[in-house]
Amino acid sequence: MRSTLSLNLLCSRQPTRHSQPLETTPAAGAAMAASATLRLLSPSRSPWPPQDPSARPGPPLHAWPARHRHLRAVRCASSPPPPSLDLPLLPFQPAEVLIPSEAKTLHLYEARYIALLEEALYKRKNSFVHFVLDPVEDSSPKASFAVRYGCLVQIESVQKLEIGALISIRGVCRVNISNLLDMEPYFRGTISPMMDEPCEGIELGTRISKLRESMCNLHSLQMKLKVPEDEPLQTNIRASLLWSEKECFEEYNESFIPGLPERLSFAAYQTVSGMSDAELLTLQKHKIQAMDTTDTLERLNSGIEYVELSIRMIAARLAIQNV
Repeated sequence: MRSTLSLNLLCSRQPTRHSQPLETTPAAGAAMAASATLRLLSPSRSPWPPQDPSARPGPPLHAWPARHRHLRAVRCASSPPPPSLDLPLLPFQPAEVLIPSEAKTLHLYEARYIALLEEALYKRKNSFVHFVLDPVEDSSPKASFAVRYGCLVQIESVQKLEIGALISIRGVCRVNISNLLDMEPYFRGTISPMMDEPCEGIELGTRISKLRESMCNLHSLQMKLKVPEDEPLQTNIRASLLWSEKECFEEYNESFIPGLPERLSFAAYQTVSGMSDAELLTLQKHKIQAMDTTDTLERLNSGIEYVELSIRMIAARLAIQNV
């Protein structure tokens, strides 16, 4: 899938989704006031780091036994701050949500995005953030946008063109954009990783095995499908599965690498040969649901259902093809 990034990116409007508001810096706030209003929102219903909604004010410190005061102080001192990175941010339309394990090809040609690419390549270990800049309906006279569905990406290849560059990227993990640091010449912000809730057990292993089997069956089946010569062979399912099952991620920041079950649960949602517009829209809805949930098992089960649906779709096309 190839996307061309231009000045006319942000034209469609989508319904507002419920998200967690985040803080902006004073410098970014001044820049926003001069143009449009940007609302930094979490890409999920769950904030990072997780917060306890049932927290209540405790008794004053002097009322605690000395031993409890000491343990509390030790816990506070030993709690590490959440990991964060300062990275360039690349905006896309609401219809272009990118998920972990997914690959995409971009044509960058504007000067500001070429500058973003250079920073990502030479200063940020081939990384930047793909996010959705979503128009929001409200009563304000100024344009208002919500920042949603942030995904840390790794640049896998770069091809220089007469005008701009063609780059291949792959999603690594969901991120929260906690601070908007700059808007010119391109967006730049502070991000932190967003991971699923801990999950383990026999059922998890069983569903992982089932998903792997279904994805391999889908890939084998679609390889039999005849496609036009100008249509590239669809191997997205296999490539995403191979990436998800990697054992070593030396090129990435370790804190931003999801566990194997979470990586595999996203790999199911990939395009296959000959998808119609309606099928692509269904896939987009599944991707948004996958980005919203923090339940690995729920995403695995949904992914299995989606892959099985794709298998039936390809099998029907093969039957017609062989008539």
